[in-house]
Amino acid sequence: MKPFSSKLSVLLLISMFAISCQSVQKDLLISSMDESARASIEELEETIVRLEAAPAANALASARRKTEELEKEGIPDADFQALLAAWSGRLSLLENKTPDAQRELKKSQTLAPGNWPAVLLEARLERDRQKRLIIVDSALSLEDLAAPAGGESNGPGELSLERGRILLELNRFAEAVASFDLAFGLLEGKPFYREIYQPARDRAWELHDIEAGNKSITLMQHEWIDWKDLIEITKTETDLLRFLTAGRDWKAEEIFSRLLDRSFIPPTQDISLTEWPQTKPKIGDEVLRSGAAWFLWHLYAENRSNRGLLSRYASRYANTPNARSPIQDLPLLSPFFDSILGCVESEFMSLPDGKNFNPGEKLRGSAYLAMLKKLAP
Repeated sequence: MKPFSSKLSVLLLISMFAISCQSVQKDLLISSMDESARASIEELEETIVRLEAAPAANALASARRKTEELEKEGIPDADFQALLAAWSGRLSLLENKTPDAQRELKKSQTLAPGNWPAVLLEARLERDRQKRLIIVDSALSLEDLAAPAGGESNGPGELSLERGRILLELNRFAEAVASFDLAFGLLEGKPFYREIYQPARDRAWELHDIEAGNKSITLMQHEWIDWKDLIEITKTETDLLRFLTAGRDWKAEEIFSRLLDRSFIPPTQDISLTEWPQTKPKIGDEVLRSGAAWFLWHLYAENRSNRGLLSRYASRYANTPNARSPIQDLPLLSPFFDSILGCVESEFMSLPDGKNFNPGEKLRGSAYLAMLKKLAP
């Protein structure tokens, strides 16, 4: 048994040495380049990451031209060419050119196996979220195995950031928050990552302790919700619409139409208007904080069987000499006055800065559910 044990030990040492060398190679990808080449890759990285967050045709074309210019320069550095190929592949995904992205991935992996931009490109090409997580976790595990004895390696921050993105999609919110926070700490030298992904991190934080059904969880991950989403969340998470549906499983479109007819949906969400417009809102219109306040307050009054709540504050202030609105950006004569003030005083909603309501802000699903839970705990 001893010869076999010795052989196994040698094989393990060789394996660990290979992993260590691979990690060292990855660590030197940027540092071994000259200043100009390194700057070009870092500039391309920021450009593409920003484009992924906010695609723009002109900027996309400009980034492609820049990539082609760098390719034509023919810089004789395999590591540079590997990173350039990986970022070119990410750009191809934005251009909806998957075969090109796959070709660039193969090129990058051949030139510099294990480089992190190629790992991220491979993950982005994989459609199955669980498999994407395995790709990223495997790369991070290699980084940890290759860490110096007694040391700690969290791998490139970009890998932890990608892990956070995937975990958010998998509804593993607490883990996503941890990955995002780790990534932001590792990427302090690249502040654009925090700028772009802070909203995703905040969304994960808002959802990490919320109990909700799978359908609502999916809706709450949207950057903002429309009236259809609002109705689906209300219907799924509460019984507040039973006065209308009597338990019947109506589609959101039917509920929206009936709510609109009964003035639970405001004709406009512009609080500065004192007369309603002739046009009607659509179910796909985004919900603003003003619209959410109107809906919630009318829902509250209905479920309390107290329609007097809908004019409580306007009546009170109408009898007050030289009255002024207690909320800076809420006109005293606005049709939304009662709804907004009622939601604030009842603590269903808040004043973000203590003075203003910010009625024109779009509403995230997670924020709406938190308000809804206060209305119907």
